[in-house]
Amino acid sequence: MDPIAVQLAGVDPARTDPRVVAPRSTDSAGVVASLRQWILGGRFRAGERLAEATMAQQLGVSRTPVRLAFRTLEQEGLLQKAGARGFLVREFSDQDVRCAIEVRGALEGLAARRLAHIGMSPAVREQLQACLDDAQRILAGGQLAEADIGPWGRLNERFHGTIVQAGGGRVIADAISRNDHLPFASAASLVIDRSALDREYLKLCQAQLHHRLVVQALDQRDSARVEMLMREHACVPLQYGSLFGLHTPGAAFAVLRTE
Repeated sequence: MDPIAVQLAGVDPARTDPRVVAPRSTDSAGVVASLRQWILGGRFRAGERLAEATMAQQLGVSRTPVRLAFRTLEQEGLLQKAGARGFLVREFSDQDVRCAIEVRGALEGLAARRLAHIGMSPAVREQLQACLDDAQRILAGGQLAEADIGPWGRLNERFHGTIVQAGGGRVIADAISRNDHLPFASAASLVIDRSALDREYLKLCQAQLHHRLVVQALDQRDSARVEMLMREHACVPLQYGSLFGLHTPGAAFAVLRTE
């Protein structure tokens, strides 16, 4: 498998991507989302070393959220350790990303299928409903704001984690945890284009619909349907963004060039 530098075809190596917008808050989730988008968009070359101070200056934040973001992105497989405190942009391919996301969909689908078979406890049902309610409050305004990105990422991770823990237990959770070290595999790997929040809002509305359908299938104890829904839901980062004119991992890697 040939390593692919994270660089969009036609993007100037001088790194002047007009679509990149720095976060306007010091929320650590916002910093993670911005750095994730920069890596996806080809702002940094594979193997390039990232420095806390430089990133903090470019993002307009202190070094602390950048340090935390580096650790998160290392766990996601986008960065790798380079010495005591440094990090390098990891090399990965289109196939790496697609396979990792499909594996997560299969594992989460298995957990959801098992949960439908055994039935949800009242506590699990309440937790999933709380995620739906929190998401609906974010979407109720008819637009996506900068301040909504962090809360959305956290509720999304909570929704997926609840299903995995309730339906799959430690075995499936451990398998997903190992898979999460591959790029964009984790449910927490939220890629948001801050220059197109109107279109990102539409994508999140679709994700919310998926969540509602999953809970409906769990209520009905329809194991086959809920497994299919979870597998399809995992493809949102790969397939659905392009429907709204957004750059997605799948769309971006389709035009990557080998170094």
